[in-house]
Amino acid sequence: MYHSVTFGEKNTWDDWRLVPSSRPLFNPPAQKVKTLDIPGGDGIIDLSQALTGYPVFQNRVGSMEFVVMNGFKPWHLAYSDIMDYLHGQTMRAILEDDPEYFYEGRFTVNSWKSEKDWSRIVIDYDVGPYKWSTLSTTDDWLWDPFNFQNGIIRQMLFKNIRVSTQMVEKHLDASLFGRAPVCPKFVVRTTSQRGVHIRFINSVLKLDVTKLLPEGESQIPEFVFFGDQGATIQLWCDTGTGSVSLDFRQGRL
Repeated sequence: MYHSVTFGEKNTWDDWRLVPSSRPLFNPPAQKVKTLDIPGGDGIIDLSQALTGYPVFQNRVGSMEFVVMNGFKPWHLAYSDIMDYLHGQTMRAILEDDPEYFYEGRFTVNSWKSEKDWSRIVIDYDVGPYKWSTLSTTDDWLWDPFNFQNGIIRQMLFKNIRVSTQMVEKHLDASLFGRAPVCPKFVVRTTSQRGVHIRFINSVLKLDVTKLLPEGESQIPEFVFFGDQGATIQLWCDTGTGSVSLDFRQGRL
């Protein structure tokens, strides 16, 4: 294992022969904190979660240093290739040590230092606070990298849920959608073409809302998966039968 990083479609070892000077990682994001100091009162009022009901974070910002191995190509060509592809671009990045998740943001070349035996390159990043699953809940599952000890096949839980006039209830454990707040896309197919009723319950966010999901694809902004207690959905049709798929990616810190 070279502890490589895949930026977009380019791998630091396979395409550029870069070796990290230390195991690469993305720095943790700082929490967005908002406090109110009232003169004459004790302490402060923490308003950080007043708007959302859950913590929100700033971007992850930092840098990674790589050693440029000699003998692959002349240094000036390697430098130009990396600059042309990476510098100032927004793309996804996947760590070889954590291949099931990607980070997304902007990457820039900070510096290139040519030394006697090899060169060093520093790549800066400014990416979102969460890492996201490379597969969404409706993507076809890849069995080769699947962990049979602790892996969860989310497609069985979220893809083509059978719906009829009898209510179907599913409790979605928080571990299934991760730490990141997620607003899923609903994909509805019914024999009656009249859509599906959904009741969405999230006790952490104090939500208990019933809506009609129309035929096809739709998103409901207030339906957010978040909270240690998970969420519950109830589905039913007025007439006929159908299926509902919930399309989203798991996000973690």
